[in-house]
Order: sequence, then C-alpha cells, then structure tokens
Amino acid sequence: MDFRTELAAFLRSRRARLRPEDAGVRPFGGRRRVPGLRREELAELAGVSVDYYVRLEQGRTHNVSDSVLDAVGRVLRLDDAERAHLGHLTRALRHPASTPPAPQPVRAGVKVLLAALDEVPAYVVGRRLDVLDSNRAARALLADFDALPAERRNVAWLHFLDPGVRGLYPDREAWEDTARDTVAALRMDLGRHPCDDRLCDLLGELSVRSEEFRALWAEQLVREHSHGVERLRHPVAGDLTLRRETLRLPDTPDQALVTYAAEQGSPSSAALAVLAGGGAASQLWGAGNATGLRRPERPTARTPKKTLSLDRSTV
Repeated sequence: MDFRTELAAFLRSRRARLRPEDAGVRPFGGRRRVPGLRREELAELAGVSVDYYVRLEQGRTHNVSDSVLDAVGRVLRLDDAERAHLGHLTRALRHPASTPPAPQPVRAGVKVLLAALDEVPAYVVGRRLDVLDSNRAARALLADFDALPAERRNVAWLHFLDPGVRGLYPDREAWEDTARDTVAALRMDLGRHPCDDRLCDLLGELSVRSEEFRALWAEQLVREHSHGVERLRHPVAGDLTLRRETLRLPDTPDQALVTYAAEQGSPSSAALAVLAGGGAASQLWGAGNATGLRRPERPTARTPKKTLSLDRSTV
C-alpha cells in the first residue's frame, strides 16, 4: 500500500469540499483549476509555508509535528475520526515495513456473553472487519459464519462480493448505506494497521472484483464502524428494521461486539424472536453462494403451499 498516495488523496479530498469564502479568507486571484481550497490558501490559514504544506501533502515530511496536523485539521474542519486518520497516515510513512498479522483470539467471557444474547443477533468483529465469533441469532439472520472459509468471514467481503448478503437488503439505498459505513471503517482500519498484509490483500481483491467498492473507496470515506439502522428483507423473517450498535471491548481495542436489536413490541422484534429461537438457519444454507442464503420455494399449481416449521433442534 502506497501511503504517500493515500495521504495525498485524503488531503486533496478534504480541500476540495471547502470553498475559500467558507473558510473566511480572500481567495487568491486567477482562474481556479480545482474545486475547494488551494494549497496556498490552506497553508496561509494553517500558519505554515506553502512549501512545507506541499511536502506534507506529498508525504515528504516524515516528522510533521502534532501542532501542524492540528492546524491543518482545524482548517479542513476534520471531525474526530478524520483527524485520527490523518495522524495514522503520517505515522504509517515513518514505519513502512510490513509485518505478519497478529492473531485475534476472543476472550472466554465474550464468548459467554455472545451465547447469552439469545434473541439479539451479535458477532465479534476484529481488524479488517473479520468476524471472529458469532451467536446463533446472528448466523440465522446474516450468514452461517462458522460454515465459511476463514478468509470469507469478513463483513466487507460478504457485503460486496456475496450475492446472498446483498439479497438481504430490500433496495439499493439500504445496501449502499451499509456499504458506505463498511468502506469508511475499512479505511479507518488501514490507518490504524498500515502493515497488515491481509488487509491490503482484502482491499486489493475488493478493488478488482467490485466496481461499487472502487467508487466508494475513491470518496475517501473515514469513520468508525459504530451504529446505524439496518433495513433487511430476510427470506424467513420478512422485512426487518434493526438498530446496529458496535461496542468496543475493554482491553481489546481492535475488537468490538456488534449487535442488531429491534424496538420492543415491534413486528421486527417478534420476527427476531422466532428467527433466533427456531431452525431458520438450517432452512437457509443452500448452494450457489458463500453464505448459502436462498429464499423458500414458491408454491406452484402442483406443489401445495407449506407452513414453515422452525425446529429448535436444527440451528
């Protein structure tokens, strides 16, 4: 991964979204060839020389101070996640050597917690958005993670490359909302772990195989994988509106517990209870894609409609 290119693209994207008049300065004269702030204007606002800022944007200033980064972040109106990402990128330039990815064991206490969340789909996500462990409700709702090869137990890979997961979203808007959060979280992770070969391999595969991923990655989205509303259309449970929460685990900052919960008393809550407590998962794992999700057969003239039975012993 070329972090000079990453840093330059990130800073250019943030300059492009600001107009000189919005920043409160008189713009330099002449025809503007690029949108947003020019390098000269940003340097003046941040209190650094134009040459110094150009070298920073090109990744040629390895020992940039925190005060300069703070000044640039203030001028560009970066939020907390973007400021952190800027710091990660500049530090990555100082330590370019590649290192093997470290294992990501899940604590025994977290495993117990997962199992105790009977009707709340939950999984543990680690670096690269790898799914490290999951409960029965999550496997019935999203995918049979345990049945997947280890390299496919990844939120981003499934979202962009698996047709079964894509089919869980009722429309393009619902899929794209989650896609944006996923891409933004991956970019944040890239800054935190610039020497993770597996992450770079994942980004390469997604870029080659998914035009949608390439387009979103080019937007330089950066934010934590935190919370949101997920609209799903499950083959068994039907339409669901769920609140996704991502809770960082104490003493293990690279791992988080991701949960999907419905409003109490809502149709989604009732559907989740049936899905989590029954044998829905066993009826969904079929052939044809990584997750194996398939919709129940539609009744025909010669095949009477059957009532779906959820057998607790088969999950």
